[in-house]
Amino acid sequence: MIRHQRAIGAASLEVAAHGLARLAQASPLRILFPTPEPGAALEAAFVNVAGGLAGGDSITAGITLQAGARAQVTTPAAEKVYRSLGDTSRIATRIEVAEGAVLEFLPQEAILFDGARLTRGMEARVAPGGTLLVAEALVLGRIARGEVWRQGALHDRWRLHQGERLVWADAMRLDATQRDAPFGLDGADSLGMILLMAEDAAAHRELARELTAGAASLVRPGLLLLRFLGTAGAVRGAMAAAIPALRAAALGLPPVLPRLWTC
Repeated sequence: MIRHQRAIGAASLEVAAHGLARLAQASPLRILFPTPEPGAALEAAFVNVAGGLAGGDSITAGITLQAGARAQVTTPAAEKVYRSLGDTSRIATRIEVAEGAVLEFLPQEAILFDGARLTRGMEARVAPGGTLLVAEALVLGRIARGEVWRQGALHDRWRLHQGERLVWADAMRLDATQRDAPFGLDGADSLGMILLMAEDAAAHRELARELTAGAASLVRPGLLLLRFLGTAGAVRGAMAAAIPALRAAALGLPPVLPRLWTC
C-alpha cells in the first residue's frame, strides 16, 4: 500500500488579561486576529490554509486563558474532511481556562464528505470560577450537492475537567453504514452541541430548553448541555439562534454571532 505524505498542523495561543501573551503555529494551521469591536474581547480565528483535511492529515489546536482573560475563538468557514483512501483524519483541541477567565470557542461546523474518516477529540480544563461556552457541529455529506455520507467512520470524544477532576465525558462512534438506523442518527444529516460551564449555569436551564425544544439538561451543577439533531439547515439555524441568546443571558455580552459566521 502506498503511504502518502500527510499534513500535520498545530497552532496555539495564550491570552492574558491584557491581551495576547503567546502564539505558536505550524502549517497548515494558522491563527488570524480580526479587529474586535470597540470594548470587545480579543478575537482569534483558527484557519486551515490547506482548505481541508485529507485521509491521514491531522491538526491540533490549543487555547489557554490566564486568570481574568477574555477571548472569542472561531473559524472563518466550515472545516472540510475529504474522502479517505483508508487513513483517518484527526482533529484535536485542548483548552485551559483559568479562574475568572471567559472563553467562547465557537468554530463553524465540520463537513464530512462521503468516504471521510474522522477522529475528533476535545479536552478542556476549566478552573473553578472560569467560564466556557463551546459550540460544535458536524454535517454528514455535502448537503447542497445532494451528497450523502454513506461510507466512512466517525469517532467524536469529549473530556471536561474542573480543576483536576473529570466532571463530564462523552464519546460517539458511528459507521456511515449505520447512520440511518434507529440506533444511529435515524436519518439526520447533522448534529451539534453547545456546552456552557459557568457558576450560574442552572439559571439558564429553562432558556436552554426553549432553544432546543427540550433537548437540554443540567448535567451537573455549573454545567449546561444543549444538543441538536436534524437537517443541516435546521441545526445551523437553531445553533445560530441559541449562541446569541446564551451570550446575552450567561455572559452579559451582545446577542450576536461571531462576525465570521455571517461573512
